[in-house]
Amino acid sequence: MNRELTADEIEKRLAEIDAREPEEPTSADLAAFAEAEAEDPAETITLEEYRAQREYSGKLMLRIPKELHRDLVEAARRNGVSLNQYAAYKLAK
Repeated sequence: MNRELTADEIEKRLAEIDAREPEEPTSADLAAFAEAEAEDPAETITLEEYRAQREYSGKLMLRIPKELHRDLVEAARRNGVSLNQYAAYKLAK
């Protein structure tokens, strides 16, 4: 169960973090920092955008009549795409 931290709890945790000895970055850390600095800021997203993306898996499962399934598969084949691509195209219209 997630709950909001009180202001006192937050202050206590921050004090615990501040009291720790600083760590030296590893070579993997340094490589990750360099990679992050090289990223194009235009391709970054905000935390809110990331959270919104996580809310939706991008998967949709539904049951349809066999005849409709057959018709969709045949239409996808005629268009040279997968059933998934064809269904996504049709849903987006």
